[in-house]
Amino acid sequence: MGRVVTIENRAAQKILTANRLVKNYGGLRILREVSLSISAGERVALVGPSGCGKTTLLNCLGGIDRADAGTIFFCDDEISKLSSDALAALRRERIGTIFQFFHLLPTLTAFENVELPLQLLEVPLRERRERVIKLLERVKLSHRANAFPGQLSGGEMQRVAIARSLANRPVLLLADEPTGNLDSANGENILSLLAEVSDESQVALLMVTHSVEAARVCHRVLQMCDGAIMDETRTA
Repeated sequence: MGRVVTIENRAAQKILTANRLVKNYGGLRILREVSLSISAGERVALVGPSGCGKTTLLNCLGGIDRADAGTIFFCDDEISKLSSDALAALRRERIGTIFQFFHLLPTLTAFENVELPLQLLEVPLRERRERVIKLLERVKLSHRANAFPGQLSGGEMQRVAIARSLANRPVLLLADEPTGNLDSANGENILSLLAEVSDESQVALLMVTHSVEAARVCHRVLQMCDGAIMDETRTA
C-alpha cells in the first residue's frame, strides 16, 4: 500500500464547504443536516454502511442533485443557488468524477475517452492532444492509447477514467468506490495513483469507499450512519 502523505504543505484554501445539508426522497430523510469541508490537496474518505447516504451526499456536493435545505460553497460560489446550466458548467470546468464502473464510452478509444471532456470545453485541438498525451503518460497507458475499453483490463479502464477526470484540470475530484470493481493489486495501484495526483496537483479528493485500504491513503475519514456524519478520524 502506498504511504500516507501528510498535508502540512498543502494550500489552505477551502475548496468545498457544506453546511447542514438535508435531502429527502419519497418522504424518507436521506441526509440529516450534514456539514463538512475539504481543502486544496486534502484527501477525505467517506465511509459507512450501504444506504447511509454517502452517494446521495456526493451527488449533492457535485451539483448532480440538489439538497432540500442547507448550503454548499464551492470556492467562492454558493452552488445551491446556481442554475442548472451554471451547475453543469461548474462540473465540466472544475470538478472531476471517478466511478466504480468506469463509465467509459465503449465506441471511443482510451485517447478519445480522455479527450472528450476537452472537446466539450472547446479546448483547441493542439492543446487538448498535448494534454491527453501527458495524462496517458501520467497513468502509464501511452501504449494503450488506441485501445477500446473492451480491450482493456479493469485496472487499465480505471486509469483511463482517472486520466479523463483530470483532463479539465479540476480543483475537486469526487470518487465513488473507485476500487470497488478491482482486485486488490489493481485497487492498490489506483489508490497510490490518486494519492500521487492529489499531492502533485493539490486537487482535493473526496472518496466514497467501503475499503479500509482506500481510507488509509486519505488525511481524514468521515463515518456516516443513517444520513449523518457520526465521527471523524484524522489519519495524518
